[in-house]
Amino acid sequence: MKITNNARGLALAVLSSVFIGLSFILKKIGLKRAGSSGTRAGFGGYDYLLEPFWWAGMLSMFFGEIANFMAYVFAPAVLVTPLGALSIIVSSVLAHFLLGEQLQKLGVLGCISCVVGSVVIVLHAPQESSPSSIDEIWILATEPAFLGYTATAVSVVCILVLHFESRYGQSNILVYLGICSLMGSLTVVSIKAIGIAIKLTLEGTNQAVYPQTWFFVLVAVICVFTQLNYLNKALDSFNTALVSPIYYVMFTTLTILASAIMFKDWSGQDISSIASELCGFITVLSGTVLLHCSREPEAVSSAASISWYIWKASDDLLKNIHDDHFVTLHSSDCYQNC
Repeated sequence: MKITNNARGLALAVLSSVFIGLSFILKKIGLKRAGSSGTRAGFGGYDYLLEPFWWAGMLSMFFGEIANFMAYVFAPAVLVTPLGALSIIVSSVLAHFLLGEQLQKLGVLGCISCVVGSVVIVLHAPQESSPSSIDEIWILATEPAFLGYTATAVSVVCILVLHFESRYGQSNILVYLGICSLMGSLTVVSIKAIGIAIKLTLEGTNQAVYPQTWFFVLVAVICVFTQLNYLNKALDSFNTALVSPIYYVMFTTLTILASAIMFKDWSGQDISSIASELCGFITVLSGTVLLHCSREPEAVSSAASISWYIWKASDDLLKNIHDDHFVTLHSSDCYQNC
């Protein structure tokens, strides 16, 4: 029996979700251990680089991303990306047992919804036609619609980094995850282009001679490092059960949008198939929302609170002792504003 490209992409996407779900837990353990003895990552610390658990999480994420990378080569983003919901299930279940973050009955229902939605998407996913050269991908990437999306995404990221991060990064989870998700959508289309270039090279048509290939590599590297930096901050500042589903919802939505604009994933599909995929996608999103609603927000660390002490002494409490020329402070008031 011939194995289709979608089947290969499906298997790789599931394997990727297992590794990535595990990586959230391992990195969270490493971040917590580092934060207990040094400066937390959410406040600019890098002590987590000395933690073996954090590096184990990074290794697990590396294998997961490699599998995800290969999945995008064989299958369209509309199939691969929603299957990332399985990583939420893995991280939620492991967080329940390893981090003490309780998974309630509503969370279990959310996990089931994610699985059902993923199955619907798999059954109605389109068969993608692969470009025959990096030049074809470059033409798709330089069309006005995708250039408009890229310019919008980069502009929003700059605004979030330069204006909102310092003000609301520690209190609003959407700041860090907004940056991760927007950059992630550009990462996926770049990685898909690189994967297709590697596949064509292995088939005998060298794509490394084209400067467009290396441009996609540069974009992917920049986006990946930006994602990792802000994902670490989000994980350190907020509960894992909040970070995983919200990040998934934002990342998946923006990635499918970017891929649909650039690669025209839904081109040639009938209305019923598209409607089924959208219903499956909405079911998956609903599952992530249920997971989100079933968990308690993580308590804010004492390191995140700042106390200001204002000392006031009125003139009538200060008296000058003329004989010795000393100033005696009889009393003072202490006001603490948190």
